[in-house]
Amino acid sequence: MPALLLFVKNPIPGKTKTRLAASVGNEMALKMYHQLTDWTREQALGLEGVDRFVYYSNEVDTTDEWPNDRFAKRLQHGGGLGERMEQGFREVFAEGQDRAIIIGSDCPGITTDYLQEAFAALDDHDLVIGPALDGGYTLLGMRTLETSLFRNMEWSTERVLPDTLDRAEAAGLSVHQLAPLSDVDYLEDWQSYGWPMPE
Repeated sequence: MPALLLFVKNPIPGKTKTRLAASVGNEMALKMYHQLTDWTREQALGLEGVDRFVYYSNEVDTTDEWPNDRFAKRLQHGGGLGERMEQGFREVFAEGQDRAIIIGSDCPGITTDYLQEAFAALDDHDLVIGPALDGGYTLLGMRTLETSLFRNMEWSTERVLPDTLDRAEAAGLSVHQLAPLSDVDYLEDWQSYGWPMPE
């Protein structure tokens, strides 16, 4: 069975979407983050034939808006982002999942159709990547764990995507790239999707 891993941050005022909060304040940034996670959850629930996993940054919350019967809830393990992602992939592959895709929760461009296209690409590619406009990626999927994609990477820089592609090539992996999208890190990113500000 394919696995969808959703990496989410526990919503903590003052520590959630801090770059966005610099423009709109902590309270509004938190509301915007909730709207982003609501969107991501809805798109994930539109997928059929997929096991869904929510990986929390700080603690597992069994009372939040993510239905316990539709999402397996887990905690991210590891220091940096690369270590946490590698561990997430390692866990689901060890449990017999035949392919896995990981996304965050702050990209309105990730729709159910986009996710379906990503899973379909893994039928005949080792790796699928959803490029981000800032030089990183919004989605990463693979059929088997390739640890070189996560170690000693300069995360949150414009080098992430090109370095990932170089490492995939060095490992002999075939790659399918999806249409590039923008994460919502800044107010302009939010506005580019035409979303109104939360009430």
